[in-house]
Amino acid sequence: MILLETDRLLFRQHQLIDIDAYCAMEMDADVRRYVGGKPRTREEAEQRFLQTLKPAINKLSMWATIYKPENKYIGRCGIYPHFDSNGNSIPGEAALGLYIAKPYWGRGLATEAGHAFVKLGFNEIDINRIVTTIQVGNDASVRVIEKLGFTLEYTEQGNPRSFLHYELKKQ
Repeated sequence: MILLETDRLLFRQHQLIDIDAYCAMEMDADVRRYVGGKPRTREEAEQRFLQTLKPAINKLSMWATIYKPENKYIGRCGIYPHFDSNGNSIPGEAALGLYIAKPYWGRGLATEAGHAFVKLGFNEIDINRIVTTIQVGNDASVRVIEKLGFTLEYTEQGNPRSFLHYELKKQ
């Protein structure tokens, strides 16, 4: 199932053919540096991949991201349910995730994907607020989020890592 397309990207349900590219990203120390810290083993990555095969609810999911010029899986992007501190989904809210393979960094693809999912959330799913969290030091992701119009809500001081919490409200 194709969810949506941009000029260079196609977003669809994950398929078994994506597993090797997915696992390569999960095992890449540079890709994982700001999303969990350490690379996953192949076994851990495969277990995680199986979760991507579950059907999305109301289009809220991390979708396989395909770079159309090469017809190649390059990551996963999407909006997914935003949960409160008790683990309950917050009605009218979603969280944005943009996870792109290292060879595709610096091409504007995360910004392109972000625009598509913000539009989907606000115009088709009737989301009122989209949030995202970025580890302090991940300056490239901060630039992407700020290009998309997100504003810093607060900084969470942690040990050893701190996080920036951003939000974008429907106009």
